[in-house]
Amino acid sequence: MPHEFDHHHADVSGGWLRAAAFGAMDGLVTNTSLLAGVGGAGLGAHEIVMSGIAGLAAGAFSMALGEYASVTTANQQIDAEVKVEARAQARHPVSEQTELVGTFVEMGMTEETARVAAAEVHRDAAQAVTIHLTHELGVDPTEKPSPLVAGASSFLMFAIGAIIPLIPYLLGFESLIAGLAVGCLGLLLVGATTAHLTSRPLVWGALRQLLFGLVAVGATYLVGLVIGVGVPG
Repeated sequence: MPHEFDHHHADVSGGWLRAAAFGAMDGLVTNTSLLAGVGGAGLGAHEIVMSGIAGLAAGAFSMALGEYASVTTANQQIDAEVKVEARAQARHPVSEQTELVGTFVEMGMTEETARVAAAEVHRDAAQAVTIHLTHELGVDPTEKPSPLVAGASSFLMFAIGAIIPLIPYLLGFESLIAGLAVGCLGLLLVGATTAHLTSRPLVWGALRQLLFGLVAVGATYLVGLVIGVGVPG
């Protein structure tokens, strides 16, 4: 029986955590930077809100479709490797079984035990393909991430992240500083949350994400400032 009473592993193969974390961070950084750039160009609160909402919609759909396409492509590549391995085992069963014996020996088995184990594995063709690919490529073809889950997670978390710097405007305030401040608080929160999920120091994760965000926000603000000054309105 699995000894789940003393420890528990998180799901690292479902694809949702990476997509969700990346989506939230990207939404925050993108829209906080967008607000900084538009505000730096001298536009008013209405234009800033409209730009922020447009950035939210465009970014969320772009992230979702990108994640879906990326995960789908990766899964299709795994499926192709499954066919390659299955074909190799059908054509060269002895060589493939011998190869697995070598793998088991490298893992610490005696050669006699490795031969018995490899023979038992190869009694089931599908299982043999899975074992070979797991050891040769480091992926389990039976535990592929879901493109739909990755895309939906990315869409939702990008939208949540992107709306955070807009909160002051939606509440009736017209201060760019307030929007940027709330965006920075969001960066701290997302950084700390991600650090918690990956068992990293919360303060380090929060400050690192804030630093990355400030670099993007500062650079975009300067670009908006230059454009606002240099382009006749």
